[in-house]
Amino acid sequence: MKQRDLRSEYSVVGRGVPRVDGWAKVTGDAIYSADVYLKGMLRGKILRSPHPHARIVHIDTSRARRLTGVRAVVTGADTPGVKYAQRMKTKVPDKAPLAIDKVRYIGDEVAAVAADDVDVAEEALDLIRVDYDVLPAVYDPFEAMKPGAPQIHEHAPGNIAWSRLFQWGRLVDELLEECEVVVEDSFKTQGQVHAYMEPNCSVATWDQNGNVTVWATTQGPHTHKEEIVIALGLPENKVRVITPNLGGGFGGKRHVVEPSIAAILLSKMSGRPVKIEYTRVEEFTAARHRHPMNIKLRIGAKKNGRLIFFDAQNIVDNGAYNDSGPSITLYAGHALTTNYRVEGVRYDPKLVYTNTAYGGAYRGYGNLQMRFALESMLDILAERLEMDSAELRMMNAVEENDVLVCKSRVTSCGLRECIDEVVRSSNWSEKRKNSSGKLRGVGISCHEYVCGVRWHYPHDSSSAHVRIDEDGSVKLFTGTVDIGQGSDTTLCQIVAEVLGVDMSQINIYKADTELTPLDLGTYGSRVTFIAGNATKIAATEARNQLAEVIAEELDTSPESIEFRNNRVQKAGAPETGFSFREAAKLALNKKGLTIMGRGSYDPPSDIVDFDKGEGKFNATYSFGAQIAEVEVDPVTGRVNLEKIYSAVDCGFAINPLSLEGQCHGSISHAQGMALFERPLFHDGKVLTPSFLDYHIPTSMETPDVDNIFVETIDPDGPYGAKGVCEGYQVPTAPAIINAIYNATGVRIKELPVNPEEVLRGLAEHPRESKGDRNDETTGNADCE
Repeated sequence: MKQRDLRSEYSVVGRGVPRVDGWAKVTGDAIYSADVYLKGMLRGKILRSPHPHARIVHIDTSRARRLTGVRAVVTGADTPGVKYAQRMKTKVPDKAPLAIDKVRYIGDEVAAVAADDVDVAEEALDLIRVDYDVLPAVYDPFEAMKPGAPQIHEHAPGNIAWSRLFQWGRLVDELLEECEVVVEDSFKTQGQVHAYMEPNCSVATWDQNGNVTVWATTQGPHTHKEEIVIALGLPENKVRVITPNLGGGFGGKRHVVEPSIAAILLSKMSGRPVKIEYTRVEEFTAARHRHPMNIKLRIGAKKNGRLIFFDAQNIVDNGAYNDSGPSITLYAGHALTTNYRVEGVRYDPKLVYTNTAYGGAYRGYGNLQMRFALESMLDILAERLEMDSAELRMMNAVEENDVLVCKSRVTSCGLRECIDEVVRSSNWSEKRKNSSGKLRGVGISCHEYVCGVRWHYPHDSSSAHVRIDEDGSVKLFTGTVDIGQGSDTTLCQIVAEVLGVDMSQINIYKADTELTPLDLGTYGSRVTFIAGNATKIAATEARNQLAEVIAEELDTSPESIEFRNNRVQKAGAPETGFSFREAAKLALNKKGLTIMGRGSYDPPSDIVDFDKGEGKFNATYSFGAQIAEVEVDPVTGRVNLEKIYSAVDCGFAINPLSLEGQCHGSISHAQGMALFERPLFHDGKVLTPSFLDYHIPTSMETPDVDNIFVETIDPDGPYGAKGVCEGYQVPTAPAIINAIYNATGVRIKELPVNPEEVLRGLAEHPRESKGDRNDETTGNADCE
């Protein structure tokens, strides 16, 4: 669908609106989990393994229990012994909230204590004696797969947590004969720490009636509740999870239940509320991180640039436990099927256990790692073909209504427009040819991203309730969580638009499993698309109920009632009708009617088939393109990211101000992965456990950003909108890497960029001027 400007048709959506929670956050009034204080509350701490791999022979907690101020101590023996995992048919549950038999990485949870204060709790940890039988450990996925390597989990021979061979479309071996050019190379991505501002924190209370209430830093309170119920064997009606404000998540707070479970057990044992708050060191050493991937990729094409096949092998470092590993590994492969028209894709992944801190959901969810390899390889192919790399992408870009080789369908697509926009705004052609003598370059990359995905549940739904009160105020009840992306504001805008009222009249109540309706969580860019649709349906039902009341008063049909400018009136007759407040009061006082709209939305998608990896498991995709402009210091090898030109197909920008902020934050996040963030380890121990050691981009290093919205008006999105926040991060790193090559002729194949590698490359291939670098070939290329 072509772009069109709908802003003149709407009053609230499509306009830059300040965040509804902004004032509370900037003044410090916003309540986070760490701010929750209950009468008699204890402080909890978790004892973690000092060994990467060991059997637990015996745990003696007697000295810790006798310490003055200690109120409870729990170990794995105090749990039901149930191991849990993300809800997935293909994954064996492999994680206990407190280790039962073995520890498998440095930081594994062994025991927990609750005491009057943190100092006493930490002292008690030192008094717990754990006898370990230390076992050989393995830290590299390639070493872990070798015969004779230490066996980390008994259910996974060869330490293979999950593997499949996927073939989408035509067979690659057959397509090879049709190719005129084949290029092949290998790429490696590192782990990455989420580095959100707020550490994980849980406050739990177990009352005398066995009711459990948890205030938790979670991106999905309803799924958090489900995981607690499974791990502890509790009745669902006895567990309540509340998410206060969340200080960032990026996927890192999607499945972290260990502090909640430990706090619940300690509360049950002590009879008092318990708070467990991670330290920053725990976040760096024990929490989930991005999965490192080792990708070997082969591309076959025609000499005119038409892509024929992608063929990838992927060795993924899972760490000690599964968490989201299989789904992340599969989604990495799907990145090969979505952006570009191709006749066949073969994907051979292996997810491998190692004795390291384990991976989990992280913004980009595997797509980012594979996109780094694929978008780098497309530049290698373009150079081999003596084509402009933007032109190559444009030639092969998917379009609306395309059916992909993985059997998913593209419902709306502005990828070609995005490429056009960044090429135009960046002055691409001129900058590619710049021969000023400076090591400056530009590089392009594209992306897609799902708007929700039906991974593990038979539904991918969200629900909302909208209530209109007597004073004309409106209450929105939603189970979704705003993790900083501004979704609270977006949902309130939708309600205000439907009801024709000011934003100031909307109050949002969210993320409480006892009070708010079901939502599966904030992940996969699903909130605007799925929760937004549910909210619009609920608001529309409330509007229709009120319209019936007012239509009766005005002796007209409900269809002729319009809601505009805080009034409920007959269309075309603004002198008739009532103020919104008068209408609400009329419904309650004269009719005795409480206006309550309910809405649920389950997108048109199918659950993922983990054996075939194909089907329409998401309703729609967002698309985008970015061009990075860099300058490289020839003396130090340091890369300075000067500017990013970004264009994103957002469907419809409900709140352009919020989207602009997401663009800047996402690009900074990806800049860290590309240039700075390098977690270091020695024998399984993290050597970079703080922001003093682990470099994330600062305000001094973040680039200028030129951001453009391409609005395709998705047929299924609320007002045509799609979710874009997670996808924004995906193309930045490969765009930077391609720009470095354009500037220097040095092809980076491992993240983050090592300045020493840049200097070595410059020494091996000195350059007087940049040109367009169509005179060299990088990677192994074969021509027929």
